[in-house]
Amino acid sequence: MVLDARGFFYCPEGDMKKTLFAALAAASFLTAGCVGTVSDTHTFATTWGKDSVAGRYQRTLDQVYQASVAVIQTDGVMINEYIPHDSTNAVRSLLARVNGRKVWVRVESVDPKTTQVDVQARTKWGTRDLDLVHEIEKEIALQLAR
Repeated sequence: MVLDARGFFYCPEGDMKKTLFAALAAASFLTAGCVGTVSDTHTFATTWGKDSVAGRYQRTLDQVYQASVAVIQTDGVMINEYIPHDSTNAVRSLLARVNGRKVWVRVESVDPKTTQVDVQARTKWGTRDLDLVHEIEKEIALQLAR
C-alpha cells in the first residue's frame, strides 16, 4: 500500500514558481524595445546606455569609408551599404555581421579634411558589445595608418 498525500493537501509552491516565472518573463518583455542605430535605423534592444564609439580622423570621407569597408570585410560579412536618405552624400553607412553581432558603421564628413566614424554593435539578444565596438574602431584607425 502506498501513502500519497498529494491529493489531500494543496501545495502552492508549484503555482508560486509559475507565477514568479511569468512575472519575470513579462518584465523582461516590457523592458525590451528598439533603439536607434548610428545609421539612422532601429534595432531590437534589451539594454540601454552607451553602445557606440566615435573617432575623428584627418582624412577624406572616401579614405575613411574604404578603411571601414576593408576592416569589416576582414573581420566579418558586410550585409548592406547605403547613404541615409535624410542626409547628403557626406554620410555613408554600412551594416555588417561580425562575430555573430550586428555592427553598424557611419562615416560622416565633418569638414573637407576631417571625417568622423561611429561604430555600434548589438548581439542577437539585443545587448551591447562595447569591446567589439572599440576593437573595430581601432582597426579602422590602424587601416588608415597604413
